Amino acid sequence: MRGSAPEDEKRTPRSRAHRAATAAAAAALLLPLVSAAPSALAGPPRATAQQQDAGTLQRAFAEAAARYRVPESVLLAVAYMESRWDGHGGAPSVTGGYGPMHLTDARTALAERPHHGEGGEDPRGDGSRPRKQVRAQLPATTALPARLRTLDRAAALTGLPAERLRKDPAANIGGGAALLAAEQRRLGLHTADPARWYGAVARYSGADDVRTAAGFADDVYDVLRHGQSRTTDSGQRVTLPAVPGVTADRAQLGRLGLRSPGAAADRARLECPHTVSCVSVPAPYEEFGDGDYGNHDKADRPGDQSVDAIVVHDTEGSWETTLKLIKDPTYVSWHYTIRSADGLIAQHVPTKDVAWHAGNWYVNAHSVGIEHEGFLAAPDAWYTEAMYRASARLVRYLAHKYDLPLDRQHIIGHDNVPGTTPATIKGMHTDPGPYWDWAHYFRLLGRPFVRTAGPDGGLVTIRPDYDRHRPVYTDCVTPGRSCPPHGSTAVRLHTEPSASAPLVRDIGLRPDGSPSTTGVNDTGARATTGQRYAVAERRGEWTAIWYLGQKAWFHNPAAQPTAVDAKGPVATPKAGRADIPVYGRAYPEQAAYPPGVPVQAVTPLPYKLLAGQRYAVGNRVRGEYFYAPTFDVSGHTVVRGKDVYYEIQVGHRVGYVRAADVDIRPSHR
Repeated sequence: MRGSAPEDEKRTPRSRAHRAATAAAAAALLLPLVSAAPSALAGPPRATAQQQDAGTLQRAFAEAAARYRVPESVLLAVAYMESRWDGHGGAPSVTGGYGPMHLTDARTALAERPHHGEGGEDPRGDGSRPRKQVRAQLPATTALPARLRTLDRAAALTGLPAERLRKDPAANIGGGAALLAAEQRRLGLHTADPARWYGAVARYSGADDVRTAAGFADDVYDVLRHGQSRTTDSGQRVTLPAVPGVTADRAQLGRLGLRSPGAAADRARLECPHTVSCVSVPAPYEEFGDGDYGNHDKADRPGDQSVDAIVVHDTEGSWETTLKLIKDPTYVSWHYTIRSADGLIAQHVPTKDVAWHAGNWYVNAHSVGIEHEGFLAAPDAWYTEAMYRASARLVRYLAHKYDLPLDRQHIIGHDNVPGTTPATIKGMHTDPGPYWDWAHYFRLLGRPFVRTAGPDGGLVTIRPDYDRHRPVYTDCVTPGRSCPPHGSTAVRLHTEPSASAPLVRDIGLRPDGSPSTTGVNDTGARATTGQRYAVAERRGEWTAIWYLGQKAWFHNPAAQPTAVDAKGPVATPKAGRADIPVYGRAYPEQAAYPPGVPVQAVTPLPYKLLAGQRYAVGNRVRGEYFYAPTFDVSGHTVVRGKDVYYEIQVGHRVGYVRAADVDIRPSHR
């Protein structure tokens, strides 16, 4: 479970309580996506007892290619797109895919996880409307599409048992090769030329429409042209040499019997880069009983309000279930959903309008929300390369559209969104969680996290090596039980420079002052890849940062660093102030509200920044409130004040401080 919100105080006007029942679960924007090669810190994970010699996996690709007469380069490129050649110890992906070839067996991986809370979720995060709790009626999952059952077909083609295809990487690779060869035979083709395998690759995606299948195949051929080399999660080094001159026989698409793109009218209203497959699945803006309405608000951004952030979510549900929920006017909304298996994007809400997704009305009014098919706490949760790439292209497109810097101050997780008041902090969501690979994501965005200063820069950017950094998390499935070992983007924060010291406290999450925990949903003592913090102290292999008004220590050894030095502006309490408040939203002062618009309280969160402490600065914003309590937009008002705020990295989540309370200065001074 992640970020559930059972508290009564979370139930504000647009509460959409629900549970999402789940079945398991192209080229670049303008230029090719940046290579997803390992960072400079990358190295092989610690070998396990079962690990074989470092060339085993490479040989498995060669042997499977020869046996099923599939070009080895094509087999390697398809596997890279599906899994980046990782086996994940035989655990399933978020959509029930197994092994390097992502052979799907969703029945075995069937899961059920809650999303947007379990009875008190407030994704709208605004108190301007009467309380009304509505529970979405979710359909039972009675059948799974063919794209979620490819492992059965691979078993029939190879004669291998399903369990072996799930657990044995070599068998899994053979199963994928057999599927590709079968698709090639269906096309009546018998050739070793990689260019002539485009149709089989497109079919391998499992997509039922031409654009999505082509997008997957185009990415595979992009990998072929550029090549890849990396060390997998089992310590295996795999290399695909670049084939710069390879072309693709795209004419084969016409022979696949796939659906054509949607109507021209649907395509015209889509806001997606031309290099991704994108469909329109509109969220309804409808009025229903007792003057209630859903499931988003009409606006005219950026004309009436700026878009300052893109919020990354995971669905905690399958693609099919998610699309059914977004069509429910009594439910909540977000702007886009991205399918894990092939990167298909569905747009639901125009980006000019305000979706109800983040649990903070101020953030909703100034952000675009993107849901990714997946589960935060599924054992050994992993996402496909296809989804990471499609998402990166979409984010680059939106960042260009709204002039947003590609950094973690503007591309944030749902788990970085602050509570609006002290009462809402416990109910805030924690997706996409510690298993989302922010470092890989930002390499695809073309903005890898690199050192930008020397040791005296005054800031650090969190950047552990995802594959080797495996802190223990608990509560993925059973309370108190350890989650399966897994790469993580987050470092753990202690009260002293010692792994045995208690974790730092988050008094917002635990007003009684008890320490944070290792729970997968506990963000109280966690700093995540790409986030920047002001350095408070260094001692040997440990670095302290200012975090929620206290020093927080994380292990940062020179041999395997978990952060890189940086510099930039920091906020510090003005001279003479013992402490200053932190807010969860940047609302205007009382005098700014016109008659008829209720004044919104600017309630401090329970965190205080003490004299001498420093916090990395993100956006500078003027106080603003979007008053939108009715279906009739004629009464909507944007209230703008004179107060100015700075967004700061106050803890794992961001916060806001009044400009009048702080001095802004360079971090290296």
